[in-house]
Parts: sequence; structure tokens; C-alpha cells
Amino acid sequence: MEYVNAAIVVAYLVGMLAFGWWGKSRTKNESDYLVAGRRLGPVFYTGTMAAVVLGGASTVGGVGLGYQYGVSGMWLVVAIGMGVLLLSLLFASTLQKLKIYTVSQMLTLRYGGGSTRMSSVVMLAYTLMLCATSTGAYATIFVVLFGWERWLAIAVGGAVVLIYSTIGGMWSITLADMAQFIIKTIGVFALMLPLTFSSAGGLDGIRERVGDEFFSITGIGAQSIITYFVVYTLGLLIGQDIWQRVFTARTPLIARWGGTAAGIYCILYGVAGALIGMAASVVLPNIASKDDVYADVAMNLLPVGIGGLVLAAAVAAMMSTASGSLIAAATVARTDVVPFVRSWFGASPSQAPAASGENPEHDVARSQVWVLGLGIVTIVLAIVVQDVVAALTIAYDILVGGLLVAILGGLAWKRGTGFGAAASMVAGSVATLATMIYLEITGDQPYDGVYANEPIYFGLVASAVVYVVVSLLTPRTDAAVMSAWEDRLAGREREDAAASSSPASA
Repeated sequence: MEYVNAAIVVAYLVGMLAFGWWGKSRTKNESDYLVAGRRLGPVFYTGTMAAVVLGGASTVGGVGLGYQYGVSGMWLVVAIGMGVLLLSLLFASTLQKLKIYTVSQMLTLRYGGGSTRMSSVVMLAYTLMLCATSTGAYATIFVVLFGWERWLAIAVGGAVVLIYSTIGGMWSITLADMAQFIIKTIGVFALMLPLTFSSAGGLDGIRERVGDEFFSITGIGAQSIITYFVVYTLGLLIGQDIWQRVFTARTPLIARWGGTAAGIYCILYGVAGALIGMAASVVLPNIASKDDVYADVAMNLLPVGIGGLVLAAAVAAMMSTASGSLIAAATVARTDVVPFVRSWFGASPSQAPAASGENPEHDVARSQVWVLGLGIVTIVLAIVVQDVVAALTIAYDILVGGLLVAILGGLAWKRGTGFGAAASMVAGSVATLATMIYLEITGDQPYDGVYANEPIYFGLVASAVVYVVVSLLTPRTDAAVMSAWEDRLAGREREDAAASSSPASA
């Protein structure tokens, strides 16, 4: 009977490859490849935004937390949903109007000069590690289902994501993500939740066999809840993988309200996952690892076929995150990092496209090379590096502790200057890393060092203080830069008019 479930997952993988070819037919230029031509309507935008943020941590991890802590296991995914809500309501409309491709481009447009280009290196490290962890996560499903070695599961699953992402870029990823969104919705809400609750005897049956703490929304602990909001909510506000989805919206209105709908969906998804885990703790009380709960429920509680669809939903969640972070990494590498490195040798980053003699808006092939190359790198990372989670945590800490203030400050505070932004990035990153190293050397708890919360806190405080003080002590941002920024927000600047918003030819 397990062959039926395996066949469904294989059919899903084949379908993802088909979406790759379908997306290729829609990809005519660089804008299509990187941001789906900025043409997504409300349905596609909502579905794909929800798909990219709800990865393995939200799906497999959320059910596992519900198994261990009950209702309060929802907070991880709720924090993710709140990040999407805040980004959509506060900043998405502004970002969509800018007609850019990357976070670093926004910083350059807002502050002028290249003082903030170091942010692209941090963003590249973050997106690569995110892709590697997602790749390793969905490979665990293949290990359980097919009995493969870990390296083979990573190689096969990674190859599927790599192929459909490379072929059609964001259009292929968008079409695949929409299918993944539908599969996840059906698998979790329509199948897994009601069938698992039925096996547990409904809410009354669960209440009879678990303690009251399973029904407490704070049962997981205040420290864990705070951690989720600091790491995930704040991180989602500035992640390149999330911003790049905002850039795909057809209008600012779609970016705002489509994203809001996606955020609400994420919160409901988190509640559903926690309830599924809580019900599973009654029916399957002896599962050793919480990360195995999702797969055990699919294979032991659900009918054959339905279990396969639910496993496909887990794979879909992880592949959405992997493909989104892969194209984000390629976009940052080609658009920001390569010109930044070239500038060390005297080349002007803004002149790189013109120097090539090509129109980067139509240079799809070069972007495909970057997606292919970095995709191979992430597959190798997932296979070779056993503790990619530690690397992702470091990148996430620097992302939030070092870059958050400069990015959000540029969007919200006109008095913020380039000197203030650059200084805040340095101060926040140094404070974050220094605290992390100090705790790694002196700490004796499991969550000291790399996995501690304190580095982000110290980084944020140092970054905020330095940003405000240096901005107030330095001259205001050049009037021409601010005028160009205001023109872009008002739609008076054509997308291809400024070299800073076009991918650099590399």
C-alpha cells in the first residue's frame, strides 16, 4: 500500500517539472524571469506569497510543536503570518512602486552611493542557507518514503527544484507554488485536520486524554514565543525571498491586500498544524521525534492515497521555500554582489550593464546560469554540511540585528542618511557577532552562542542607536537622491530608466 503513497509523490514531482516548462512559455525577458513580469493578480499573488513563507518549519515543524505543546505550538507559524501581515500593511505598497529587484537596490535608491552594498553579501548568505536547509528538509520525506540514502534524496529532490526554477524562473516558480498552495490547503485543512481529529475522538476525546496545558496558548513558554516573533516576524520584513514576491504584484493594492490575505491564511495554517499535532499525540503517543509526527500521521492514520497527498503537501511546502530562496539568491548575486565585487577593482557598479552592450531586461540566459550554478552549490551544501541550520541562524541573526534598522529606517524616516545606514549595519553586525561569540565561549546552556536570542537583541539596540545618532550628526541625504526616490514612489520614473534597478550583466 505504501507504493500508492510513493506513486502520488512521484506524480507530484513530475508535475513540478511540467510547471517548469509551462512557465518557460511565459518568460520573455528578465523582468518575467526574476519577478514574473510584475503581473500577478490577487489570487496568484496571495497563493504564492503564502506558499513561499510556509515551508518545512511551518508544516512539519508546526505539527511537531503541536504534538509536543498542544495549541501553543501554533506560535511559530503565527509569528510568520504576522510578519507577512506587517510587511503587507506597512511596506508592500511602497516596495511595489519602486520597481526594483533587490533589497540592496532599495538601499541604494534611498540613501545614494554604494555605502550599503555590503548588505547584499549578507542577503546572499541568508538566501543560500535558507535554500540549503529547505532542500535537506524535504529530502527527509524521500528517505522515509523511498528508503534512499540522505545524499541521494537531496540530489533527486534538489534536481527537481533546480530544473523547474532554472527553466522558467519566477513564472515557473509561481505556477508551481500555486499548485503547491492548493495541495497544502487540501492536504492540511480538508484531509489531515478532520481525519486526525476523527481518529482522536474529536475535541472531547482529546480533552479527556491530555493535560490542561495542551489547551493553554502560552504552554510553549513566553521565551519561545518572543523568540519566534523576533526571529521570524522581523526577518520576514526584510528577507529578499519575500520582497521578491512583493515585486511580482501587478499593483500596490494587490501587494497590500493580497499579502494581508496570505498573512491571515498563514495564521490559520499554524492553528491547524497545532491542532493536528495535538490530536496525533493522543492517537500516536510514542513518536520519538516531533519532526517525525507529520510523516507518521500521513502513513499510519490516513487512508492510502490520502496519506500520499498529505506527504506531497509537505514536500510542496519545502520546495516552495527552496525555489523562492534559490531565485532570490541568484538575483542578489547577479544584481548586487557581482557589481559590488567589481567595484573593488575600479569598475562602477551602475555602469556594468551598459558596459556589456546588452539590455539586461532581456538577458534571461545569464540569470538562468546563475540559478543553475547557485542551485548546484546549495545541493552540495545540503549534502556536505551537516549543520546548515547553524549557518542559517548566523545569517538570520545578522540579517535582523545588522540590516533591519537601516532598511526599515529608510522606508519610514526621511532624516535617515547613508552614513547612518552604513554605520548602523556595521554596529549591528559587530554587536550581533560579538555577543554570539561571547556566549559561545562562556555559555553552558543548549541555546547559548549561535542559538541564543541575545545576539539579535544587542545587534538591534546597537544598530538603532547608531542609525539615529549618526543620521542626526551627518548632512541630510542629497536632495537629488531624495527627489529620485520620491519620483519613483510617485511612479514618475520608468522601470528601466535607472541603472540601479536593472540587474547587472555578469
